[in-house]
Amino acid sequence: MKLVIIESPYAGDIVKNVEYARACMHHSLTLGEAPIASHLLYTQPGILIDEDPEERQWGIDAGLEWGKHAELTAIYEDLGISRGMEYGIKNAMENARPLEYRKLGGKWSG
Repeated sequence: MKLVIIESPYAGDIVKNVEYARACMHHSLTLGEAPIASHLLYTQPGILIDEDPEERQWGIDAGLEWGKHAELTAIYEDLGISRGMEYGIKNAMENARPLEYRKLGGKWSG
């Protein structure tokens, strides 16, 4: 299985964005990939507080550390590209990790 970093929006409409990120994870798994979406993991209750800039940065940095082992960054763009996603895209480019832009389109009912 290919190790894949999932980039999708989180901030803003968090309920909608979490639902979308889960759909992105499912899509990646259907492609035979082993995805991780750090914004789904680290923002769970009791882990980090996303509204706290320092804690948010810890989560971003932890996700990027995992990215050092990934073979691909999948950018799911149905909801646009957020600042957090731009940060992840920049990191992938700096580390010569391939980028793949994806849309779920009709596969997501959001």
